[in-house]
Amino acid sequence: MDNQRLFLFIALSFVVLLLWEAWQRDYGPRPVEQQAVTAEAQAPEVRQDVPSEVPQAPEAAASATPGNTPSPVAAPPKVQTVRVVTDVYDIRIDTRGGDLREVDLLAYPVSPKTPDEPVKLLNDVPPDIFIAQSGLRASSGTEPTHHIVYQADQTEYRLAEGQDELVVALRWTSPEGVEVTKRYRFRRGDYLFDLEHEVKNGSTAEWKGRQYRQFQRADVQRSAGLGTVYTYTGGVIYSPEEKYEKIPFDDMAEQNLSRTITDGWAAMIQHYFLGAWIPERGEPNHYYSKALGNGLYVLGLIGPDRSLAPGESTVFKTQAYVGPKVQDRLEKIAEGLELTVDYGMLTVLAKPIFWLLEKIHALVGNWGWSIILLTLVIKLAFYKPSEMSYRSMAQMRKLAPRLQKLKERYGDDKQKLNQAMMELYRTEKINPLGGCLPILIQIPVFIALYWVLLESVEMRQAPFILWITDLSARDPYFVLPVIMGVTMLIQQKLNPAPMDPIQAKVMMALPIVFTVFFAFFPSGLVLYWVTNNVLSIAQQWVITRRVEQGKG
Repeated sequence: MDNQRLFLFIALSFVVLLLWEAWQRDYGPRPVEQQAVTAEAQAPEVRQDVPSEVPQAPEAAASATPGNTPSPVAAPPKVQTVRVVTDVYDIRIDTRGGDLREVDLLAYPVSPKTPDEPVKLLNDVPPDIFIAQSGLRASSGTEPTHHIVYQADQTEYRLAEGQDELVVALRWTSPEGVEVTKRYRFRRGDYLFDLEHEVKNGSTAEWKGRQYRQFQRADVQRSAGLGTVYTYTGGVIYSPEEKYEKIPFDDMAEQNLSRTITDGWAAMIQHYFLGAWIPERGEPNHYYSKALGNGLYVLGLIGPDRSLAPGESTVFKTQAYVGPKVQDRLEKIAEGLELTVDYGMLTVLAKPIFWLLEKIHALVGNWGWSIILLTLVIKLAFYKPSEMSYRSMAQMRKLAPRLQKLKERYGDDKQKLNQAMMELYRTEKINPLGGCLPILIQIPVFIALYWVLLESVEMRQAPFILWITDLSARDPYFVLPVIMGVTMLIQQKLNPAPMDPIQAKVMMALPIVFTVFFAFFPSGLVLYWVTNNVLSIAQQWVITRRVEQGKG
């Protein structure tokens, strides 16, 4: 097999692999039945979306504790929306359950053209439902699940200038006299916040309960800003034993997750952003999932029981992260949380590549120039293997006229043709596969870099120069894809011409196919490819010229 056929095979394999990785939702999209996702679907019955992993769970949502005379039931408080504004968040908390119903990320606009429209990561409007719920299960009495209605001290909270922490408190008292205060603690400049459930047993009987936290999400797949390339959207859990595991919606529909994990976390992730529940270290939690129907799924965790004698109190604590996938932040919060920046199978290569890209950016301050310099560094690292490959191709190109004469001499007798070609290779001391291995060992690095540029939130809406205002979006004028196609044509001219006319036609069509294909890729990826091609052309041209002049 000559080098041209090898390049064709590698190029097509690379395209197939990119498609397989990029469109690998593991899992195929299913449309959400919007007509069924009503306000009732957003607040289902307790027995449907509240975790059942609790001993002696009551049949009714409200029942009197034995030996305790409940107070007369007052009229239920009015459901309200509490707005919370920090320097990074604009949040809507529903007093029913204290759910996080909407979370806007103020530092991340939907588009550079609409800088005042932030990304709405959590949302309770169909079809893109994604909400954070939490509550307590109790062995008896009225349960403070995420369906009870809290009372809020005020309906709006704002982080004031010079204020570092903002506390939002919601209160509820059961008919039996159990008082629950639900507190959110938000901090300046931080997407990690604390959640507390303080319980005071004001009844005359023992209270026993446990805390649960969960995300409820619709199965809505998201593209990576390209219209064609999709990234994973779904559930993820982490345990010290099994490490990082995806829990896709398909798996939730087929079988409920049921596992006890200590020092883990649960998250719902999408391209660039995530929501994660992080329990206290050392606390065993039961992790669960459930398909609610109508395209809605729940992934969460429920902690161990605590018992309170009359007059006693306790505080259930947990943390949540709702924000961008910024790796240096995530790795400081919990073990393995940075893996939600999903580089796939090549994470071991992608992480050091991203580290180097960050270091270069710290020096130059522009992600576009950082990509160019990173490509140069990688090209230098692979200079010797590339040199071997290009020298082999140059030698094959030098032999092309003699190979063509052999083909004309032996015609369709492939056996004699192959024997004559091998004899020629031996005489000239040329290995026709000499360029294969150097190219093959570079492919994993190139694919890892592809995922770094696709998955890193730092690339999102990052400007480069002139018309390239967003490296995560396609080139609006297709200039870079066209330049890339031209560089591929130049590379073909430097390669030995294929002897097979059909193969030659395919090779000629390949730059056009790649140009169309890359026209819808993020401009940061195309910038990398253009830079790599230009450097490759320079190196190949020098080596080819030296070989043809008898100096190589």
